[in-house]
Amino acid sequence: MLTPAVRNIIIACTCVFFLQTTIKLIFPPEYTAEFQHLFGLVPWYVTRRLYVWQFVTYLFLHATIWHLVMNMLFLYFFGMDLERTWGKRRFYEYYFLTGIGAGFINVLIKVILDPHGTSFSFAIPTIGASGAIYGVLIAAGILFPDRQVWLFPFPISIPMKLLVAGSIVIEFFLSLDAGGDSVSHVTHLGGALVGYLYLRRGLFLYRFRNNYLDWKRRRTRRKFEVYMRDHKNEPPRDSDDRWVN
Repeated sequence: MLTPAVRNIIIACTCVFFLQTTIKLIFPPEYTAEFQHLFGLVPWYVTRRLYVWQFVTYLFLHATIWHLVMNMLFLYFFGMDLERTWGKRRFYEYYFLTGIGAGFINVLIKVILDPHGTSFSFAIPTIGASGAIYGVLIAAGILFPDRQVWLFPFPISIPMKLLVAGSIVIEFFLSLDAGGDSVSHVTHLGGALVGYLYLRRGLFLYRFRNNYLDWKRRRTRRKFEVYMRDHKNEPPRDSDDRWVN
């Protein structure tokens, strides 16, 4: 059975794709382009017109039926176990955090590479849930590293951590391709990076909290030792008003 959050995301993305297809079939092509520039992630609109909603809405748009199917299959296979482990609310938070974070990194990289916004790519909309999907993928690799994954259609299986590591390495080298393609590899890597930092933050805070508590215990022990040395383990006297009964 589909878990609630995964089911709702799949339904939402499918409905939006149906709307995109309807617009493409009924209206002239410029309507489709206008729809994608309004709700896809376009750096020019984000930085010049402050269309900040695009950081969320671009996650629900997809270019083709195969683009939608592949993203939703990855969400189905790897997202449900995360939701069962975390619960619906935390899964929603993680999914949209990685998706929005991936979009932010996408815009940031393009602004750094083209601060004046003169490049053609500055006005190209980025669409698809792939940034959030890569966040889900790296979370599955961290939480279930030794789970065996079947590499369809090949009759072999590998640990989840190897699948995730291989996917990240492939995306990294594809992002270095000067020729480029229609896939936003930067967004994929951004989602994975945001997911990794989110999951590792607990370890960093855990160490900080333990170090702080250890320091407090050492400080309390030193103060106690100083007090005992000053009083030489003598019982309190009646005239000693520092003792309270």
